[in-house]
Amino acid sequence: MKQAMRSWGIAVGALLGLVGQAQAAGEYQGSPKVAEFIAEMTRDHGFASEQLTALFDQVERKQAILDAISRPAEKVKPWKDYRPIFITEARISKGVDFWNKHAEALARAEQEYGVPAEVIVSIIGVETFYGGNTGSWRVLDALSTLCFDYPPRAEFFCQQLREFLILAREQQIDPLTVKGSYAGAMGLPQFMPGSFRAYAVDFDGDGHIDIWTNPVDAIGSVASYFKRHGWVSGESVVSRAQVKGEQADSGLTQGLDPVKTVGELRTLGWSSADVLRDDIPVTAFRFDGAEGQEYWMGLPNFYVITRYNRSAMYAMAVHQLSGELIAKRGRP
Repeated sequence: MKQAMRSWGIAVGALLGLVGQAQAAGEYQGSPKVAEFIAEMTRDHGFASEQLTALFDQVERKQAILDAISRPAEKVKPWKDYRPIFITEARISKGVDFWNKHAEALARAEQEYGVPAEVIVSIIGVETFYGGNTGSWRVLDALSTLCFDYPPRAEFFCQQLREFLILAREQQIDPLTVKGSYAGAMGLPQFMPGSFRAYAVDFDGDGHIDIWTNPVDAIGSVASYFKRHGWVSGESVVSRAQVKGEQADSGLTQGLDPVKTVGELRTLGWSSADVLRDDIPVTAFRFDGAEGQEYWMGLPNFYVITRYNRSAMYAMAVHQLSGELIAKRGRP
């Protein structure tokens, strides 16, 4: 990434040099929305308006992104169909290879942040197949398209666009060369720009944060994210529950926030073979598994995983993939 990218200053200089040349203008050239955004970035964040104007002249509005994000959500797959997408022999084997290759960095991340190596590897495996699919959209195009032309979530994506431009300036990278998902998520761990600025770390100490091509920085950044969101070292993630009685389903959590306690669920007919304190807050959920209904109590570390992606099935896939990695590789 650092070799592939020019500095922000060089990139802006090149863009200014293009002004006035015979070339196709970007779709946002002369846009009132963009002009207002540039004025804000100039006023509040110290950017030069002529530099941002030259930059946005090169931005392309992507209808394919608007089509993708506006498409009606497909029916959510049941757990029995969702799990096989992520828990595969290929993902497990590739994860063990990734772990072995970066064992030193993973051990250091576990020591410094308290996040198990297998969880870090699993996140990167679920997100991008260990860097194999980090996205092919220019992040500046994606965020600009969603900021200026997708009203339902314009506020969020405009904030991410602000964060991205500041990130590019801070890291001295060319904002036109950064690639990511159609929603602007970046690198091996698929951080949004705001998450990058808040949680990404220079884990190899070379003076730059590179989550695109540097697995060491990606590993440290995932561990940093989890630690900052409350991961507790040595604590479990989930507990399989047995339920009985007519009130059992009333214990299911609406959403992901852990609003019930183990004790409250006990009174509704929930039990577990694990020894759990009554005061532990949990997310109570049910999956349609391959062998029937599964009831689970998501413990505080489970909730941390859902802060990375707001989905109970995502969090369970990460957790179970991490278990498969341990089963195949073992621990030192």
